[in-house]
Amino acid sequence: MDTHFDLSDAAFQEQFEACTLPPTLFTHEAHLRLAWLLLREYAQSTAEEKIQELLLAYVSALGAREKYNTTLTLAAMKAVHHFMQKSSANSFSNFIDDFPQLSTNFKDLMSAHYSRDIFNSEEAKAHYIEPDLLPFTEQLNE
Repeated sequence: MDTHFDLSDAAFQEQFEACTLPPTLFTHEAHLRLAWLLLREYAQSTAEEKIQELLLAYVSALGAREKYNTTLTLAAMKAVHHFMQKSSANSFSNFIDDFPQLSTNFKDLMSAHYSRDIFNSEEAKAHYIEPDLLPFTEQLNE
């Protein structure tokens, strides 16, 4: 397997939930895929709780708990949810083709919402920080 796309949605989610997905496959784009899958399955608030639980279990199983970032996790969920409202894609591959900025320009998307560096902030890792520039109900670069 070279990428997370080599797995079906069900296999990808199953392996992630079992903490058996090879870490080399869990890229930023795979994180977005997990968000997309959970948002298709659950209401937004439930999906946000579920992804936090799953990511914490996954990084803990890998011995990489320090890599978990609450703000980035929830900000990614909110961004994916926003773009899903504008999408008719029935697969993650089509969704990310429609909104490639989620994958290729994520830092710039986040900088439209946050004036601070949420990628390296210990505070952002520990708990969710609300955007101080633009709420997630509004997105730039659509």
